[in-house]
Parts: sequence; C-alpha cells; structure tokens
Amino acid sequence: MKLISFLFVLFYTQIGFTHDAGLSSAEMVLNEKGVDISITFALQDTESFAPMDKDGDAEVTASEREASKPEIAALISKELEITLNNENVKPFEIANVTFDAQNNAHLLFHYQPAATSLKMQLLFLNKLPEGHKQVVTIKDATGKNLSEKMLTQQDNVIELNLAAGEKSSMFKDFFVLGVEHILTGYDHLLFLFALLIVTHRFWSAFGIITFFTIAHSITLALAGMNLVTIPSTIVEPLIAASIVYVGAENLIRKEPKGRKYLTFAFGLIHGFGFAAILQEMNITSIETGILVPLFSFNLGVETGQLIVTSISLPIIWWLHTKPLIEKYFVPVSSVFVCLAGGYWLIERTIL
Repeated sequence: MKLISFLFVLFYTQIGFTHDAGLSSAEMVLNEKGVDISITFALQDTESFAPMDKDGDAEVTASEREASKPEIAALISKELEITLNNENVKPFEIANVTFDAQNNAHLLFHYQPAATSLKMQLLFLNKLPEGHKQVVTIKDATGKNLSEKMLTQQDNVIELNLAAGEKSSMFKDFFVLGVEHILTGYDHLLFLFALLIVTHRFWSAFGIITFFTIAHSITLALAGMNLVTIPSTIVEPLIAASIVYVGAENLIRKEPKGRKYLTFAFGLIHGFGFAAILQEMNITSIETGILVPLFSFNLGVETGQLIVTSISLPIIWWLHTKPLIEKYFVPVSSVFVCLAGGYWLIERTIL
C-alpha cells in the first residue's frame, strides 16, 4: 500500500507538467553581401521579453501586436551577438517583424560584411523560460546546409569556420530531444503505464509496446513532414481522453482483450502529440532536414520509452505476484489514471 500511495503522490505532483519547454528556430543564410538571419518565436514566448498586452485585459489585440513590433525588434537585436570575420557587428538592416496565422512572430535581420567565419550568441534565451531550446541552421546562398545546432541557455553559441569544414551535431541534438520529450511527457507515460499494469507476461507487454511504437511513428512522420496537420487544440484533449478511456476500461473489464489494437488506434493520436515539437521547430526548412531530425527524434523517443518500460515492467510483474497488493494495484492505479486524465481533459478543453 505504501507503493500505491507513492504512485498517487507522483501522479498528483506531475499533473500540471505535461507540456514541453518552449521551442524556437533561427536560420542564417550566408551570401555575397553579408548574412541574413531569420528568427521565429511563438507569440507566447515573446511575452517573456516584450509583453504585448499593454492594457492588462488578458487579450492581445491586433493594434497591440502591431505596436509591439519595434520593441521586439530592438530587444532581439540587442540580445543577439553576431561576430563576422572575428569582428563584432550590429545589424545593417532590420527588415521587418511579422506575425503569421499560427501565432508565430518572425524577425529578419541583415548583417554585413560577407563572412568566411561567424559566431552567433543568443543572449535572449536567458529571458525565456528555463529549458527553452532554439534550433539554428546555417546555409549558404544556394540553400546548402553548412551547420546545425540546438542552442539552450547553458549552450547559447554556434560558430562556423568555412575553411574548417565543421560538422553538424543535429542527429545527436534531436536524439537527446526525443529522449527528453518522452521522459518528461507524463501524459504519454501515464497512458503507457495504464496499458501495461494489466499485463502479466512478456509477450502481451511486447505486443502493446510494439503497436504503440508503430502507430505513433506513422503519425509522427506524417505530421513532421507536414503531410497531415491536426491542431493541438484537438490532439491534446484526445490524448487526455485516451488516458481516461484506458483507466476506465481497466476498472470495468477484469482482463481487457485486444489491447494491442486499442493501443495502435490511440498511438496514432499520441504521434501527433510527439510531432508538435518538430512542427514548432519547422524541421521541413532544415537542409538535412526532414529525415535526419525526424529519424533521430523518433529514435530518442523509442530509447526513452524503452528505458521507462524496462524499469517499470519488472516492478509491475513483481507486484502481481503479491496477492495482497495485486488485489488493489490495478483498480487503485486505474482510478488515479482516470483522475489525472480527467484533469488534463478539463484543462485542455475548458481552462
């Protein structure tokens, strides 16, 4: 019973932490005249350093957005340190600040002179919430990829020396991001936990994990390549609903049948949830782009999932060997699953 109480405390403390840290992107294009830098933020991120709601009515109007453009441009320009050919330079031209229909802010800067070596430091990352990541891509004028890197508050610098022929670390960056995503994706983990707590044998668990992997890999690829797009306002509530459904089925049916097929259906939905992180980073604009980050991110998700299941399954199966614990383990855990899923469902549809 102490273990069950511990699970309750764990679920309760994690209920409010199901969303990823902020993500943004930047692209540097080297040409014969200089360097063009485009930066994209979600509008909610711009509120961290340039609040747009000036009248404090909790609503940002079109006029408030328009009025915020100079402040956003000035602040990013100040917090963006660019070194070309070993000389620190200021923007030669701030072309514009625009907003799109997906609630993103786009900034475009032009620097001179043309560069054979460059360094960019994103000081503004320190003004954003902890854990924010910025994927940066450097290209030449023909669109050829020269370098890519994931920047964080702890590592906010990217450098390139064209003569040195530096290699990209994008595979590693997206792999690590995938591992982090699943390990901090408490809604996805809780869904998997709810599926696995009724298993007693290796092959039943193997079928569930395999079908979940296949399903979310399919929709992750489709969404990551922008072939299929479903708004997060639909996907996130559906993910919460899938958690409630599995928890309720555990309570109603003593030995749920056909779990792997149910897992496949819901796994398709969870794949769109995984893909949201790649869509925010606009991986389709990366030269090596769709395939490398998509594959390495998915590999990271699977690695993280394997780590979690390899630790949790032996514990689950051991609990099933204890008659007193087994009697309460599935129903009590399933009640907690329904409560957490129900909370997320309300939060994502009403709150």
